[in-house]
Amino acid sequence: MKENIIKSKSFAFAIRIVKMYQFLTEQKKEYILSKQLLRSGTSVGAMVREAEHSESKKDFAHKMAIAQKEINETIYWLELLNETEYIDMKQFESINKDAVEIIKLITSIIKTTKANINN
Repeated sequence: MKENIIKSKSFAFAIRIVKMYQFLTEQKKEYILSKQLLRSGTSVGAMVREAEHSESKKDFAHKMAIAQKEINETIYWLELLNETEYIDMKQFESINKDAVEIIKLITSIIKTTKANINN
């Protein structure tokens, strides 16, 4: 069986988000922004998993679009945490690189799915 790249990358990303949340709450004593990051960052993989068992191609595209919105929101929280110096540039660049890769993958999946629906 072929590996599902977006499934594995979004799950690995969720793990990094949980660890960043632990760092932010335990080391930086930051609870509000980190909770937002935790919610959006872990929901990406959850939506990818939901899409896996979608009822139709349109439903699949819709669920992936929600995952796309969630990863975009996560990037916002990461940028905000970086600009407010809760995370340093090295931490930001590392996890943001993963987030950008995921949003590109999801966008590509959505475009391909919509093209297949229209054909």
